[in-house]
Amino acid sequence: MKTNVSGEPDPMPRRQGRDLHALRQLLPYLWPKGEGEIKARVVVSLTCLILAKLFNAAIPIVYGHAVDAVNGKGSNPLLTIPAALIVAYGLTRALSLAFGEIRNAVFIKGSRRARRRVGLRIFQHLHALSLRFHTERQTGGLSRSIERGTSAIDTLLSFALFNIFPTLVELILTAAVLWRLFDFAYAAVTLGTVLIYAAYTIRISNWRLSLRRTMNDSDSRANTRAIDSLLNHETVKYFTNEAHEAARYDEALARYEKAAVKSETSRNMLNVGQGIIISLGLTVVMLMAAHSIRAGAMSLGGFVLVNTYLLQIAAPLNLFGWAYSSLKQAFVDMEKMFDLLDVNAEIADTAGAKPLAITRAAVEFRDVSFAYDPRRPILQHVSFSIPAGTTMAVVGSSGAGKSTLSRLLFRFYDTQAGSILIDGQDVRDVTQTSLRRSIGIVPQDTVLFNDTLYYNIAYGRPDATEAEIRHAARLAHIQGFIDSLPDGYQSMVGERGLKLSGGEKQRVAIARALLKDPPIMVFDEATSALDSHTEREIQANLREAARGRSVLVVAHRLSTVMDADEILVLDQGVIAERGKFQDLMDAEGLFHGMWMKQQKQAETEGVGVQSV
Repeated sequence: MKTNVSGEPDPMPRRQGRDLHALRQLLPYLWPKGEGEIKARVVVSLTCLILAKLFNAAIPIVYGHAVDAVNGKGSNPLLTIPAALIVAYGLTRALSLAFGEIRNAVFIKGSRRARRRVGLRIFQHLHALSLRFHTERQTGGLSRSIERGTSAIDTLLSFALFNIFPTLVELILTAAVLWRLFDFAYAAVTLGTVLIYAAYTIRISNWRLSLRRTMNDSDSRANTRAIDSLLNHETVKYFTNEAHEAARYDEALARYEKAAVKSETSRNMLNVGQGIIISLGLTVVMLMAAHSIRAGAMSLGGFVLVNTYLLQIAAPLNLFGWAYSSLKQAFVDMEKMFDLLDVNAEIADTAGAKPLAITRAAVEFRDVSFAYDPRRPILQHVSFSIPAGTTMAVVGSSGAGKSTLSRLLFRFYDTQAGSILIDGQDVRDVTQTSLRRSIGIVPQDTVLFNDTLYYNIAYGRPDATEAEIRHAARLAHIQGFIDSLPDGYQSMVGERGLKLSGGEKQRVAIARALLKDPPIMVFDEATSALDSHTEREIQANLREAARGRSVLVVAHRLSTVMDADEILVLDQGVIAERGKFQDLMDAEGLFHGMWMKQQKQAETEGVGVQSV
């Protein structure tokens, strides 16, 4: 088995396969269908690249002729150099530089467009992935992978198209000129030097990939810990764990530091080896040229020409080493980003899925079974119906599967058995967009965007008018609070809405749901985190929001479901009891026991509970 310089199995074949996979995913963005302008820019930039290299290859020839003219004329050489040579030399250099700059200017739009399109596709794909993916992700590491990957696109395009490819073109032109003007030996030594240089560069650079991967992983881990700690800064302060968090972050930074030092040290080793190879090749060719001059087979201009060519090649070759290394690092940086595109969407629209057609907004759970983990069933053969315009409440102990019902209704997950129907249509047979547009939710934990109150309410329907947004705020009884703020609707709510109280956030959630105006509404433990006074106020808002809609209420506090048309009691994933509030109380079963327990708890805390 092949091994690399560290003595480990050589991952080259697998690495090349991943590089080609990433390249195949990128190429459609560089040559996009239906975008003739971008394709034209690619063609023009490549044409300018070749022209720039042709003029660059001509510079040493013109320079060599100028030296021979100086060496072979009278006592005042400056007066005897043909003016055409001077003009040709200056013009050649100017054209080489001009075409190089034109190439960059023309191609930049294509490069930026590719980066933009890839970033957009990644963003859209992440939103298309299931709730399971997002609950298991690490936000800090994920964002850093995307950031490095999109930046690597510029690196890849710049170095692949405008460094490695033109360097190869220049080497071929140089070898051809040296062979044509002098001898095959010069071309052979030049090409031999380049091949040895390239082999050494590729060998060491491939070894450095593992170091780069380790560095990336350490960087992502450090970023994940930093963001996780900052998002939970209140918890850190509650437990005075600032020093503990700093130590964890420093531990991750130390791993990154160690990997970064190894990576940079290996780069120094690469540069030293490259310099030695170039110097040896240059020395051999110059000795050959000096011998040819002494033998009378080469003029001084020819000597200068050869020397100029080798110096001219040395610069891009040195850059080639750096470019190849940067290119391989770009592939590593893009690797995780494109791996995200390979993550299959667990929940996807079926072929031929049609929009949900709402007529009455009747909901039915038909023999539904579900488990997040096959080893731990959550729901088992659950069946119930919510007739149009009625309210179904679901209660039970923590972990009974109450909130899972709303996630299945939104089709964040698919059932393992049974089906969920709205007006007789299986939610798996309709488009996710139309399904979710038909359902509004007031969740237990209202998470707001770090933006204005206006933006967060308008999020329920971004195209709503200001009048509609204000009307929704009045229905949710939050208009008075907004008017009391110095900045009104333009007040910032802070990260995750932390500037607002629990009741204020819940009212924003209600306003957002009302603005959406869906035929089906879900209240998922919408008041469980509130005090009793705030709960009673919010409860009135919720009743107003439920008017005329089919409603699923997931509740912990039983006092919030007394007016429900039917109440289900879930116990370990099965429906243990069902009926109206008074019927369940009269049965003195699980619901009655839960009610009495909550009443005693409320009395102990000095809070009155509405009596039966």
